[in-house]
Amino acid sequence: MTLIPQASAAALLLVLTLCLQCAGVAALVEWLQGVTAKGGQGFGPVRSALLVVKSTIAIIILHGLVILLWASFYRLQCFPSWELAFYFSSSSYATVGYGDVTLPTKWRLLGPLESMAGVLMCGVSVCLLFATITRLMDSDPRHSRKLGHANDPVALTGNRYANEQNCA
Repeated sequence: MTLIPQASAAALLLVLTLCLQCAGVAALVEWLQGVTAKGGQGFGPVRSALLVVKSTIAIIILHGLVILLWASFYRLQCFPSWELAFYFSSSSYATVGYGDVTLPTKWRLLGPLESMAGVLMCGVSVCLLFATITRLMDSDPRHSRKLGHANDPVALTGNRYANEQNCA
């Protein structure tokens, strides 16, 4: 029966993926909080752009490490070369799935599982980038004067009726 080894490997890979991703995101959040706290009255456009670029690079490296984790398993159990293992892992993680390289039957359930993990981890990364950009905009006095508070939907509408309804 091949389901038990696949399930065991899947559980281990998923736990390691979550540990690696959570540790990386936590470190990135700590770094971003430190950098944005030092910003004082906000960043200029160039400094903000550089912060987003650095964050994006860090996230891509983090995803690369997760892909490498899965590729390591594939190299040990499925493929004769690191190139094939990394290629299969990255195409599965990114949900491209060309189909030109496939896992042996014994391990074929791991590919779709890696794709699901990749989608979820990419979602976490997008949330982090969104939060970073939102924080940069909230701390920028040019935007906070124009919009009120960026997280206040009433201030964004500019509608007097909506303001009165929310106050009632």
